Amino acid sequence: MNRIVCGLLGLSLLWGACQQPQNEHVITDTPSSGTIHISVDESFEPVIEQQIKVYESSYPNAHIIAKYEPEVDCFKDLMSDSTRMIIVARGLNKQEDSFYLNKLGFKPLFGIMAFDGVAIIVNQNNPDSVFTLKDLKAILSGQKNIPVVMDGTNATSTVRYLQDTILHGAPFGKNVMATNGSDSVVSVIKQRNDAIGFVGISWVGNPNEPKQVANLKKIRLGLVECTACGEKDVFVKPSQASITYGQYPLTRPIYYILKENAVALGTGFKNFMTLERGQLIFRSGGLAPAKMDLVNRKSQIEE
Repeated sequence: MNRIVCGLLGLSLLWGACQQPQNEHVITDTPSSGTIHISVDESFEPVIEQQIKVYESSYPNAHIIAKYEPEVDCFKDLMSDSTRMIIVARGLNKQEDSFYLNKLGFKPLFGIMAFDGVAIIVNQNNPDSVFTLKDLKAILSGQKNIPVVMDGTNATSTVRYLQDTILHGAPFGKNVMATNGSDSVVSVIKQRNDAIGFVGISWVGNPNEPKQVANLKKIRLGLVECTACGEKDVFVKPSQASITYGQYPLTRPIYYILKENAVALGTGFKNFMTLERGQLIFRSGGLAPAKMDLVNRKSQIEE
C-alpha cells in the first residue's frame, strides 16, 4: 500500500513539474555575481572594456562577456535572446518597444549613459584637418574625391550616424571605403596622408591609454565647424568639454538597453556605469558623462 501511495505521490510531483510554465528568461545571477553576455557597438569598445575591467575587479564573482560588433548586430542579438544587454548609440523605438512587450510581457529598460563624439582623424602629414559641415557633406557624398575610411558598411553606429546627420539619408560616395573596425581605421590613417577616417572618441581621446598616446604621434584629430558657438569661423576638436557644452557637432549618445525583469547582473552593471565610478570612467576616456552633474546642451547642425 505504501509503495502505491509513494508511486502516486511521485507521479503527482512529476506532473506538477511538467505543468510549470516554461520561462526562457529565468535569471540565475545577482547584481554582483554570475555570468552575462552583452553585445556592444564596436565604436565604444575601449571605454566599455575599461568599465568591465573595473567592475569585475570590484566583484570577482561577476563575469561579463562582451561581444563587440556593428550596431545592427547588437540589436539582432537582443531580439534573438543571445544577450540580455546591449550598448549602442540609440534607444528602442515604439515598434521595438511593442515587440518586446508582446514577446516578453515587459519592456526592456534603456537610457543614456554618456555622450560620445565621432572624431575625424587624419595623418600627421595631411595638410587638411579643418572641416565645415558642407565640406563633410561633399566628402561623404563623393562630390569631393577624398578617400574616406569607415569602421564598416554593415550598419555600424558611425555609418548610420553620419548618413543620417550629415547626408540626411543620401548614400555615401564611391570614395568611402570600409575596414574591419575602428582599430583598422586608425591603422589605415597612420599609413595614408591623403585620407580621413571616422572613429568614436574613445579610440583616440584617452590620454591615459599608452597605445592611443602613441597613435597620436602619427595621426591628429580634425577640427569641425562649431554651429552652436556665438562667433563665426570657430572650429573645435572632439573632447569632453566640447561635447559637454554642445560645441562639437558630431556628438551622439551611448545607450544601455537591458532585457532583464529581475535585479540581476545586468542591472548591477548598468547601475555601475550610470553611477559615480562608471561615470568617471567615461570621463577619463574623453567622453561626457550623462548622469553626473554636468551639462550637455543640444545643438542643431545647420548648413
